[in-house]
Amino acid sequence: MSYLWSVFTKPWIGLPGDDLGRLVSSLGFAGAEVPVRDAAYVTPASAEAELPKFTAQLRAEGIEPISVASDLSEPVFAACAEAGVPMIRIMADLGPDGYAASVRRNRALLEQAVALTERYDVQVGVQPHHGRYVSSTLGVLQLLDGLPERFKLVWDAAHDALAGDHPAVTLELGADRLGIVNLKNVRYVRTDGAWKTNFVEAEDGLSDWAAVFATLRQLRYSGPICLTGQYSDPAVPVETRLERDLRFAVTSAAQHPSRE
Repeated sequence: MSYLWSVFTKPWIGLPGDDLGRLVSSLGFAGAEVPVRDAAYVTPASAEAELPKFTAQLRAEGIEPISVASDLSEPVFAACAEAGVPMIRIMADLGPDGYAASVRRNRALLEQAVALTERYDVQVGVQPHHGRYVSSTLGVLQLLDGLPERFKLVWDAAHDALAGDHPAVTLELGADRLGIVNLKNVRYVRTDGAWKTNFVEAEDGLSDWAAVFATLRQLRYSGPICLTGQYSDPAVPVETRLERDLRFAVTSAAQHPSRE
């Protein structure tokens, strides 16, 4: 049993599919999450026309699209179905109406999407995110409770650590919903008298990737692993950091191999 090593292609948001596919392949990845957003090469408005061509170009370079980062509009669902993309990833934002009201609002949006997941056979993945979003794995699982199986957890190593959680706990609790495992790392730095998040390479942050893979082995998880390419310091090219983090992740996984 092996993982589909993937990367979130946001750092190269303007590249066409053929160029992007060659770049992602050269970095050692075999899968990709594609942003379908207003500033991206493929936008929600153009997705039905452009996403099937874009993903065909990725596949021609040996890159399998694992998901899009987008919204839950019907054109995006239709585009994913036509392009063979299995999941739309979103986050649950918190508005000025407060946490409880925001959760109710997000739950209503997810319930409205149930019919679209069935019509197009496309999953919805919800990722926790530090800050003005539902920030914990447990909060996302509560948000998804009772929804159909097509609604998945996109577990994230950095945001799990920022929530003060541990992968041995949250991955196990989310195992039945687990759709994608995101890998990035983070720490706090003191800047201008305040503590701020600083996204760093694999070995430098709060999240213990070795513990992640030890837990994934116990769970027999065999889905996509997605490195998100998020780094706060632009001094080193993102490609260099991703290659180092991928080597570290593959080595960590080999120490905790998934088995039947």
